[in-house]
Amino acid sequence: MRYFFIFSFFLFSFKQSSSQNKPVDFVNPFIGTGGHGHTYPGATLPHGMVQLSPDTRLDGWDGCSGYHYSDSFIYGFSHTHLSGTGCSDYGDILLMPMTGKPSPNNKEYGASFSHLNENASPGYYSVQLKDDNIFAELTCTNRVGFHQYHFPGNTNNHIILDLKHRDEVLESSIQIINSHTVAGFRRSKAWANNQYVYFVLTFSEPFVNKGIWLNDELQPDDIANIEQHKNIKAFFSFNKKNVSTKVAISSVSIEGAFLNMKKELPGWDFDLVKKNASLAWNKELSKIIVKSNQQDQLQIFYTALYHTMVVPNINMDVDGKYRGRDNQIHKAVGFTNYSVFSLWDTYRAAHPLYTIIDQARTRDYILSFLQQYKEGGRLPVWELSSCETDCMIGYHSVSVIVDAYMKGIRSFDHALALEAMKKSANWEHLGLPALLKNGVIEVEDESESVSKGLEYAYNDWCIATYAKAIGNYNDYSNFIARSQHYKNWLDPKTGFMRPRKNGDWLSPFEPSEVNNHFTEANSWQYSFYAPHDMNGYLSLLGGKKNLETKLDALFQADTKTSGRDQADITGMIGQYAHGNEPSHHIAYLYNFAGKPFKTQEKVHQIMKEMYHNAPDGLIGNEDCGQMSAWYVFSALGFYPVTPGTTDYIIGTPLFKEAVIHLENKKRFTIHAPLTSDKNFYVESMIMNSKKYYKSFLSHFDILNGGKLQFNQTNHPTSFGEKDVPVTTVENNLIVLNPMIHADSVSFKSSQKINIYTSQPNAKIFYTTDGSQPNTASAEFRDPIIIDSSVTIKAIAVIESNKQSFVTTAHFHKIRHNWTTSINTAFEPAYNPGGAAGLTDGIQGSIDWRKGNWMGFQKNDAVIMIDLNENKSIHSVSTNFLQDTRSWIIMPRRIEILVSKNGTDYSTVFVGENFVPVNDLQVQLKNVVAIFPTTNSRYIQVKAFQFGKMPAWHEGAGGDSHIFIDEIKIE
Repeated sequence: MRYFFIFSFFLFSFKQSSSQNKPVDFVNPFIGTGGHGHTYPGATLPHGMVQLSPDTRLDGWDGCSGYHYSDSFIYGFSHTHLSGTGCSDYGDILLMPMTGKPSPNNKEYGASFSHLNENASPGYYSVQLKDDNIFAELTCTNRVGFHQYHFPGNTNNHIILDLKHRDEVLESSIQIINSHTVAGFRRSKAWANNQYVYFVLTFSEPFVNKGIWLNDELQPDDIANIEQHKNIKAFFSFNKKNVSTKVAISSVSIEGAFLNMKKELPGWDFDLVKKNASLAWNKELSKIIVKSNQQDQLQIFYTALYHTMVVPNINMDVDGKYRGRDNQIHKAVGFTNYSVFSLWDTYRAAHPLYTIIDQARTRDYILSFLQQYKEGGRLPVWELSSCETDCMIGYHSVSVIVDAYMKGIRSFDHALALEAMKKSANWEHLGLPALLKNGVIEVEDESESVSKGLEYAYNDWCIATYAKAIGNYNDYSNFIARSQHYKNWLDPKTGFMRPRKNGDWLSPFEPSEVNNHFTEANSWQYSFYAPHDMNGYLSLLGGKKNLETKLDALFQADTKTSGRDQADITGMIGQYAHGNEPSHHIAYLYNFAGKPFKTQEKVHQIMKEMYHNAPDGLIGNEDCGQMSAWYVFSALGFYPVTPGTTDYIIGTPLFKEAVIHLENKKRFTIHAPLTSDKNFYVESMIMNSKKYYKSFLSHFDILNGGKLQFNQTNHPTSFGEKDVPVTTVENNLIVLNPMIHADSVSFKSSQKINIYTSQPNAKIFYTTDGSQPNTASAEFRDPIIIDSSVTIKAIAVIESNKQSFVTTAHFHKIRHNWTTSINTAFEPAYNPGGAAGLTDGIQGSIDWRKGNWMGFQKNDAVIMIDLNENKSIHSVSTNFLQDTRSWIIMPRRIEILVSKNGTDYSTVFVGENFVPVNDLQVQLKNVVAIFPTTNSRYIQVKAFQFGKMPAWHEGAGGDSHIFIDEIKIE
């Protein structure tokens, strides 16, 4: 009865505006399949284990989902796919129908197609294959893919099974059980480094012929089983015009796959399975009913909602068995085990959306996290198919757990959750040791140091919030202090979050530069990331007006970025980049500045310009639902800037009416009768018949049901300027680390050192002998002059008992008087401290992302060293780095030239072909040029670019880099 009531409700809701269509009818699975959306159009169920979809692309960044709308050739239909990721994996167990002579060559068994003969809807996909005139249809249950192939004739019809398709196969097997049934196994390595897929395949008709290829060579007819090989393919022939195929998968065993098929799809009624898939999607999508007279708006919205429901995916068989993070078989009792957690993306909006419309699954996600902790030793970071990819940064499973707990989803082991959170927060990797020791991560400690430190601070606030909520005040005190570390990256003079190096700000500094100090972003995009302590952030920034001014500057800045080419930085409005997640909360920060109307302007603009009803309708990677979750929330009129609080920040609703159907049987209605493309400013609000003045909304206002009315107009208003949202850290306030400043790390004669802090009333104490400073150490009052190599350590102290972490800086006296210059343009993002940094005695490490390397792209490296007097020289050594995956290649040729007068040069060394470009090991190469002793003053080092990246490389055709640091002359 409940299902019938909801179904009837939608029909009624869509009578006037939607021609009685249901939510499922408005989903366009092709949105995001073009551009850089990285979605797929195939058949899946809500959070289903099978994603049965065509594969048109085998590799490359825009082939991450296996399909790209610009393609016109289908290799086949495989059973697992990723939605909107930036890395490639899956594409397991490929089938492809063909006529003619069977072939193991995918270009021969594959076929061309036209989008004019292609259709997709939730749970269904079909295409007419041009070359063989075969009509293919796909649908599925949760764990079983269902193929229906319509051949043009009754003979010479084949179905290819390819177990080698896509990622690297570690081992595979095939068993031909009878003329209807085939089983097998595939273990592969890609993003997930040890993925298991067992399968059972059944045909609706008996095959009349079969063959197995091993390493693309056809085996004898009597071969029916092959075990543990890396390249297995097979064909099955039919004398029937219509052949259906069911493929059940399991990560546990062939028996598990058999059981999945028996329980989920014992019959052969394709139309019924297709209908049930549509009903399942309609039920899921009906959690939110919106009204609009604009077809495109409805399609964009319901496709966005659909994309949030594609992942995470069921990761267990129908009997509850699953393969765990320890590679052992476990059984989920009392919950459904899930996989595919893109947490750096989805903690921001997708998981908060689930706390409203999918609370039962949210609980299961948390239980899945805790199982992974028990099996693998830590909470997931970016988990895929029971493997930890360690992709992206932070420990945002913490955010998901805490956000759910604070919103009343608490059916899990609270003590175990805190234990797991603390384990993640104290793991000795990715800059955490430096952060815990020094209160900041510097460039030398870890790449992407600013982004990692800022996100750790937010994660630590989540842990503190949770610890306090369950009564653990010791952990609360520790983690609430840790949550303030973000302050050590905020330069109050510029208002930017800046990298720190050798105790000081990294200089030169350009906020629009994309470099290795930020994660898929630049300083503009990360300088607004302190969502858990906006009061503290505002205090450092100088107040609400300064925040408003800074936000205005962001959106009005030039859209150009400098430095590294980063494909994820798209959807630019000034330096705001909606195509990637670090910007997603920023438009809503105007509310914290007391200017909600500016949030409304920007949110409306983003919804209008960055989302379209077209294959390229997503401005960036979908990222497992996050890009779409932003739209779903924003179209409803609010957004979760700080998961872990129960507040949503008010924006501007897109629809005249939206109804959220809650699991507690209540409804929350958002009514905006005057909303339009011009009327997007909020003039006033009414909550359950009472005036509502806040520019934020409580989760429990939604959960309790009721009605929120937006009254909108076409001009800015003062609504919400006074009753603004607040996030604040009030306890265990930290003292900021002092800064130790000098013109350079290395010097020739003497150097002036300044130590300072932006914190009022703080005193600074320091040492110059490398010992730990305290209040008995020298107090800094005037600049320090040094004339030898030294290590300076300093602390800031307030009220004689509260002190900062220690800031450490090393200064190096150069033992020579050379002058180094560069005659070709280098990359500002890769700069060891100017030309002098190439001969200062400080060598870049093999982790080049930490800095100290000079990078050249397109230009050859030509470096001049003036010894300032003629000297006897017999060798020059130069360090280079090779990281082919990152486009950093050894020079194809190196020349050393010498001169007495700086005009007439002679070549004393030529070297070539030092390291093969296909050597993928990250390595340092010290090139030593030894030559007969010569009396010279000037030395030229010339390093010539490798050139364009080779065809096999992911960056094929792009320009290589030369990385050079530390030239020594004997």
